[in-house]
Amino acid sequence: MKSTPITQIHIDLGAKMADFAGYNMPISYTTITEEHHAVRQGVGVFDVSHMGEFIIRGKQATAFVQKVTSNDVTKLNIGDVQYSCLPNLDGGVVDDLLVYRLTEDMCSEGEQAYMLVVNASNAEKDWNWITAFNNYDCQMIDISERCGLIALQGPKAKAVLAKLTDVNLEDMKYYTFAKGTVAGIGNVLVSATGYTGSGGFELYVNNLDTEHIWNELMAAGAEYDIKPCGLGARDTLRLEMGFCLYGHELDDSSSPLEAGLGWITKLNKSDDFNGRDWLTAQKAAGLNRKLVAFTMDERRVPRHGYIIQDLEGNEVGVVTSGTQSPSLDQPIGMGYVPPSMSKVGGKIHVLVGKRSLEATVTGLPFWKG
Repeated sequence: MKSTPITQIHIDLGAKMADFAGYNMPISYTTITEEHHAVRQGVGVFDVSHMGEFIIRGKQATAFVQKVTSNDVTKLNIGDVQYSCLPNLDGGVVDDLLVYRLTEDMCSEGEQAYMLVVNASNAEKDWNWITAFNNYDCQMIDISERCGLIALQGPKAKAVLAKLTDVNLEDMKYYTFAKGTVAGIGNVLVSATGYTGSGGFELYVNNLDTEHIWNELMAAGAEYDIKPCGLGARDTLRLEMGFCLYGHELDDSSSPLEAGLGWITKLNKSDDFNGRDWLTAQKAAGLNRKLVAFTMDERRVPRHGYIIQDLEGNEVGVVTSGTQSPSLDQPIGMGYVPPSMSKVGGKIHVLVGKRSLEATVTGLPFWKG
C-alpha cells in the first residue's frame, strides 16, 4: 500500500487504518459519529492527500479541458473552481472532478493553466483517458505524488485557519481559491471547497510541508476542540448532503443526467465534448432511471447494492449509498429508480435481508444545517 505524507501521524494517533484506493488511510480515530458531529458543530481536519492532481497548461489548455469535461470552463475566471465530470463516449462517467483555473504565473504569455483534482481510485484511469484526447497544444503534468492535501472543515474552520494565514478568508467566496502563506509555508493553495457541506477549506501543499501544516492546524484548533477525522465521517457527511461518490452513484455506466448532474453537463456549450451526442439523445428521449434520496420508515440501514422494489414487490432499482445519519438520527440512502417513482413524498421498498421495508423519497440535502 501507498502512504500519504502523514500516514505515520494517523498511526501514532491510534487511527483505525484500512486500504483505500491503494493507500493506507485512516477510517476513524475515535468514532465516525463523534468525528461527524465535530465537523457539523465545530471543526475537523482530514488527510486527503491520496487524491490525484493534474496540471494542464498551454495555448490550447482551455480547448482541451473543454473537450474532456462536461461543464463549461470558459465561465471560469482565474481563482475559480468548478465541479465537473469526465464523460465517456457512451453516456457514462469516467470520474467526477474539480477544475481549478490557475493564475497566469503558471504559464507563458498566451497560455492558460488548470488543475484537475480527481478521485484517488481513478487517478491512473483518468490520466490515461484524458491523455488519449490530448492532440492540443498543451502540456499535462501529474503532480499527485508531490502534492499533499488537507481538508479543514466545519463552521469554526475559518477561525482556525485565520490564525495561520495571510490569505483573506473573509472575502473568499465558495468555490474560489487563493495562494498565500500558511503556518510560515509559502505558495499554499487555499481553496474554499470541501465534501462535507459544513464549509471550510482545502489546502494544497508540497508533500514535504504536509506534516508541518497538519500539526500547526491541530495546535491552532485546540481551543476549538479540533478533531482529526477519517474517511468514515467523510462519507456520512457527504451522504447527508446528497453528494455523489464515484463507484456508488457514479460509474462508467451511469449517466450524469440520471445522477441529477445536468447542472454540470452543459449540452449547449460552444465547444464539443466527449459524450455530448449520446447525452443529448438521452435527454431528448427521456431518462429510464433517476437517482433519488430516501429515508427509511424503520430503523434499518440501507446498504450499497440492496434491491429497491415498487409497492408490489417488483425489483425496480438498487441502493447506491446508505448510512445511519448522525445528524438526523435516522437511516438515509440514495438509489436509482424509474422516473415515475422519483417524486418527493412517494413510497418505495428496500429489500433488507428477507424483509421488504418501506422508505420515503425525499429532497436533498438530507441535512439542512
